[in-house]
Amino acid sequence: MIKRLTKHGNSLALVIDRAILDLLKIDVETPLDISTDGQVLIISPVQDEERREQFKKSLDSTNKKYGRMLKRLAE
Repeated sequence: MIKRLTKHGNSLALVIDRAILDLLKIDVETPLDISTDGQVLIISPVQDEERREQFKKSLDSTNKKYGRMLKRLAE
């Protein structure tokens, strides 16, 4: 499958097809591990439940502290 990045504000985004998300059991709450070997990009769902909880707490804390500012920046 060949994909192109799309513009998302000042960043670029990769849109992943629903079939792939369903196959890997990825949803909007799933933290993703993004790494590279210098030539390829590797994106995989984080399987560690403790790490997932830590990520969720960090995300909630960040949203609580900076949510309004981030929303204004996104507009």
